[in-house]
Parts: sequence; C-alpha cells; structure tokens
Amino acid sequence: MRFVPISLFGLSLLAASWAFADGLDSPESQYAYTIGQRIGQLLKGQVTGELDADAFAAGVKDYLNGSPPRLSKAQMKKALQEARARAAALREKKAAEALEKGKRFREQNAKKAGVKTLADGLQYEVLKEGDGESPKASDRVQVHYRGTLIDGKEFDSSYKRGKPAEFSLKGVVPGFREAITRMKPGAKWRVVMPPELAYGKRGAGADIGPNETLVFEIELLKVLK
Repeated sequence: MRFVPISLFGLSLLAASWAFADGLDSPESQYAYTIGQRIGQLLKGQVTGELDADAFAAGVKDYLNGSPPRLSKAQMKKALQEARARAAALREKKAAEALEKGKRFREQNAKKAGVKTLADGLQYEVLKEGDGESPKASDRVQVHYRGTLIDGKEFDSSYKRGKPAEFSLKGVVPGFREAITRMKPGAKWRVVMPPELAYGKRGAGADIGPNETLVFEIELLKVLK
C-alpha cells in the first residue's frame, strides 16, 4: 500500500490508492475515510448514472497532490455537459417507468376490500377509527407515520425515531394534508398517494425518485390548534 502525504484544512493527512485494504486505526485515516463517506453520500444522491470510481479517485488525488490536470478545461466542461445530458435522459426514463408502475399499483390497490379512491386519485383504507373533530388545513398536528415506495422500501418513519412528528398541515404535500384533514384523532389509515399529490416529477432526495407513488401509514394522535 502506497501512502502519499497531503495537506487539507491545515491537517496532515494520508491519501491511499483506491485499492485501500488496511485498517482504519489512526485518527488521520479515520478522518480521511469519513470525508470519503460524506462525498459518496452527496454523489449517490444525484441521478448521474454510473461513476467510474478509479477515475474519480485519480481526480481527487491529482488535485490534492498539486499535479497538473490530465484533462483540459474544455474537456472537463464537455464531460460535465454530457453527464448532465445523460442524467436528464436517465431521469426522464425513470420518471416514465415510475409513472406506469404507480398507475398499475393503484389500479390493483383500488380493487382491495376497504380501499376508497377519491376523485383526485388519493386512496385510503381505514385501519382504525378515530373520534372527535378532524383538523383543518391550517392546523398543526401530532402524528406517527411510516412512508414507503410501492416496492415496500421505507424512506421515512417517525416510529423508528421513537417520537411522533409535529408540523403544520400547510407545509406538507397535498396528499398528506388531504388525508389528515379527513381523519379524526386516534385514527390510523393506510394512504396511497399518486405522484401529483406527493413529490411529482421532481421527487425528493435520493430515496424518492420522480413520479413515485407513495404509501403511508398515518396515525393522527392530536390536533394542535
């Protein structure tokens, strides 16, 4: 294993080749690995297709070592433009696929006993009845919820955090707001939201892609006037 001394933020670090196989016992290697993880998280959140890990590592290493770039500014500019074009095409493809899969999922879900479909496409199933006055769209509420994609992949859960969420209904997606304003305190519903009532074509972060149909279990605990 070859180590190359580098300087970053005034700290003396060690940069290893991409084929890193040693332990992470020193503060320097632990710090460097943590920075790598953070960068990886940022990159994974972007829809850019496959990233050549070796070429990426070479670019980082050359810059930190002060080595001349292996590509010209014109070449790098062109590479970024082409990557953005590929990412846009890939996103359009994923959006179309998600739209079709979500439509089929909602069609099947609508056939299940107990599922009601509203005029705007929102579907819900009452798992537990509530009692009292439903919240208004201007209210704050306390809820427990779990959100998944149609394949069951969980993207958020107040249950896992061990604490109910409190928020204003003005600040949530339309499907979430519409469902909760129809519920009564103590109720628990399973709600299926078409993309136009959720995050639409833009998606949300790395977990919710464009045009995703979302499934929520929502438990209305309190209305906070």
